[in-house]
Amino acid sequence: MRVPEPAREVVAAFDLDGTLTDGGSVFRWLGRVAGTTRAYRAAAELVVPLTIGALRSGAAADRSKERLFVRLLEGRDATEVAATSRAFILEHLERHARPAVVARLRWHQSQGHATVIVSASPEIYVSVVAEHLGVDGAIGTRLASDTTGRLSGRYEGRNCRGTEKARRLEEWLSARGGEPALYAYGNSRGDRRMLERADFPFNVGRLGRLGRLRRYPRLADPAGP
Repeated sequence: MRVPEPAREVVAAFDLDGTLTDGGSVFRWLGRVAGTTRAYRAAAELVVPLTIGALRSGAAADRSKERLFVRLLEGRDATEVAATSRAFILEHLERHARPAVVARLRWHQSQGHATVIVSASPEIYVSVVAEHLGVDGAIGTRLASDTTGRLSGRYEGRNCRGTEKARRLEEWLSARGGEPALYAYGNSRGDRRMLERADFPFNVGRLGRLGRLRRYPRLADPAGP
């Protein structure tokens, strides 16, 4: 008698900014941590590299973001930043969560699928989002700190976007074992590599609607497959 092969695990990976939430969170977070006035002043001083990074994306964007982080985070106590970050992101979710996309995440959870958030935003608060939503994993940009627990403002590793986002997700999937069927949800150039990796890639439009990429039709019901 032929023994049936076990069903493949299903994993759903969600970007955060512009996908699970509308707009970006990073600059708002920096304003909460360092003060709004100081954050705007630092951004103004770095307007040229930040603009080049926004236009070119890739390594230029990674470098300009890190320079802004150094200006605003260097020397800050990591424990205090973590506490501030928790309060910030819970308020941000309450105001900016996209109901249709959160409903999609809840649908995956109701089906017993594993879920993971993969974001270029700092893991210090991406992990809080995952905890709040009952998600299985949190992948974000890690912040480096010294032996005294002070942030340097630099990345620990690389900025979690583009190729690095896909690599970190692959690392997380490999640690689980097996070869899961992967759903992925994103909205920007930084998500492209992750979406290319997925069996079922979804583009989340500006209004929070879900559309299957490439040859797939637009999804009509965000609560179904």
